[in-house]
Parts: sequence; C-alpha cells; structure tokens
Amino acid sequence: MNLHEYQAKAVLRDFGIATPLGVTINDPGQCAAAAAELGGEAWVIKAQVHAGGRGKAGGVKLCRSVAELSAAAQSLLGSRLVTYQNAPDGQPVGALLIEETLPIARELYLSIAIDRAAERIGLVASAAGGMEIEEVARTTPEKILRESVNPVTGLMDYQARDIAFGLGLSGDQIVACVKLLRACYRLFIERDLSLLEINPLVVTTDGRLVPLDCKMAVDDNALYRQKGLAEMNDLSQLDPKEAEAHAHNVNYIALNGNIGCMVNGAGLAMATMDLIQLSGGQPANFLDVGGGATANSVAEAFRIILADANVKAVLINIFGGIVRCDLIADGIIQAVQEVGVNVPVIVRLEGTNAEAGRQRLAAFQASGATLIAANDLTAAAEMAVKCAKESAQ
Repeated sequence: MNLHEYQAKAVLRDFGIATPLGVTINDPGQCAAAAAELGGEAWVIKAQVHAGGRGKAGGVKLCRSVAELSAAAQSLLGSRLVTYQNAPDGQPVGALLIEETLPIARELYLSIAIDRAAERIGLVASAAGGMEIEEVARTTPEKILRESVNPVTGLMDYQARDIAFGLGLSGDQIVACVKLLRACYRLFIERDLSLLEINPLVVTTDGRLVPLDCKMAVDDNALYRQKGLAEMNDLSQLDPKEAEAHAHNVNYIALNGNIGCMVNGAGLAMATMDLIQLSGGQPANFLDVGGGATANSVAEAFRIILADANVKAVLINIFGGIVRCDLIADGIIQAVQEVGVNVPVIVRLEGTNAEAGRQRLAAFQASGATLIAANDLTAAAEMAVKCAKESAQ
C-alpha cells in the first residue's frame, strides 16, 4: 500500500524527522490561507498521486504569488496526472501539498528497501539526488552507496557514518545523517514498510538535511497491525478494477495487454504471463485468486477481468493443491452465466479434483457455452494468443 507524499511526511515527523513546512489542500480557494500560514514569497505546489516523475509531468510547480498558486491549484485539482510511471491513463489529483521553499545547496538520494537476494534490509544512497536512481545506477554505478543491515544487530552507527562519508558530508552533517538514518530504519521496522525513499534529501545552504520528497510503501500483509496507516489508503489512486479486486480480497494488477489471466498462486501466475509473452502475446493483468479460492471469488475475479475492454481472450490456469479444481469450474460456470462472455475462454485445470472440474466444464459446454479446454500450459498459452489475435481482427 502506497502513501501520498503528505502522508509519508507526517509519518516522518512522528519519528522526529523534520520536513519542510507544508499545508494540504483540496480546493483552490484554500490557497491564500495556506500561503499566509506558510509565510514567505514563494511556494511549491505538488500534485498528490501515487507515482514518480511528477515534476516532469507538470505536477510540481514553483509559484511566486498567491495568484500563481491559485491558478496552479485550479489546473491540477480534478485532473489526471500522467507520468512515466502511471501512463497511459494517469491518476486523479484529489489533493495538493503546498510547501515552503528551501535554500538548496545539494541534492542527495536515500532509500531503504527489502533486499530479497540478501534476505536483509538494504540501504541505498547517492550524491546524485533528484535524478532517477535507475539511470544513475546504469550510467554511473560508482555513485551508488549500499549497506546491508544484519537483522540481529540492526543498523549500526558505523554503517550510517560510511554512508555519510560517501555522500561527502562533514562535521555536524555527519551526526545529523547518522541520526536521520537510524530514525528512518526504526520507522521502516516499526511501521512494516516495504519501501522508504527520500529523493531528494537536500542539504540546505545553512547545512541542514531535509527530506524534500518522500515515497513510502507499507507491506500489505502487515496492514492488520498498522491500522493507522491502513486508514490512509487512497483507493482512488488504483485502477478501478484493482480497487474492486481489493474489496474482494483478490490480488489483481492491471497491465496493458489483451489476454486476461486468472491463476492461483503468484509464482504460477508469473510463469503463465511469461509463457503468454513467449508465445507472442501480452497479458492484460496479473490475477492470483489465491490458494483458498471459492466459486464466488472465482466469479468475482472473472467479472473483474472482463471489465477490461482490452481483453480479447481469457486464460484460466489452475493447479489444484489447496484449492479444488471442481470449485474453480463452478466459479467459471457461475461467472459465465451471470456476466455473459463474448471472448474465448481457455481453461487449464490440473491437480486436486481436476477430472471432476473438466467434466463439469464439458457438461456446461454441452449446453451451448463456448469454453476451450487445455491440458498443457504451453498449448493453453499458445491458444490464448491465437484467440486474442483472431478476436482483435
């Protein structure tokens, strides 16, 4: 679950990390009051969406008068901001963060994330802040600093100092950097984060370290014990189909292809998507109905897939372990009867009660419905690609 910048900065402040003074608004008429509260002669207004690249997309603007501030708010609120991270449809702008301007001497990069290869929490920092870190890593990898944290000892002061030295900080800035890193690490652990990214972390002309922007992602599996953060979830930032899937506890991510996928198990779902691409097609979604799928959840998943107008074929790939294939078949039949299907549906069932599931689907087909059975996953993927191409013509 992602947080907006203004929400993430509020969490930073809860852990003693100073951020720029800011006011969140959702109406252009609030600009004058916000400017008066912040003081100064210039302000930065930022669109609040769950995507990076806002500045390049016009979602971050420097305003030197209340009139400019109001005009910027008028143009941003209610619009959909399209960035390189959320193209092609963008995300709705329902709130704006207005902040004071700071005298910036340098821009740094800092992030904490799960290093799954090392099975540890990893810190990444760079003196090339304000840039896309992937591009920095590709073109100038020597500018990337890394520290891996032992889960037994936690972040050690010497590791924080190494990062501070590597960033070219000196004197009191080193002490401030160590304090900042330890606070960020504690926040990461105590709030069950999967990502904390500060870009840029600025060094002001008077030597302060201040997070100018912040991204924060919470582990969905820990939301039951992070109820305060869970209440901050802005479902408007999700694809409508993803929001509906979330409401039905279905793991769904919208993609840009035309072959809908319904699979049980994340690993099998990824393998299915890979086979579709290897066969020359493009998946329209990632959808994992989970190990405890029921006929109702399968029917809901089917409805969500078909809500995407780009879907020209559906590939259902179920391996019955915990879940029973006959229940999956019941869900498919229920969805076809309730929703109505006008695209080819390729079904591959294997595992627990697979034969019973196939028999139910065969009996249903005999009633006039069109389903294509496949016993081999590769053949199923190739058939889905073929059907999608034919449907698109």
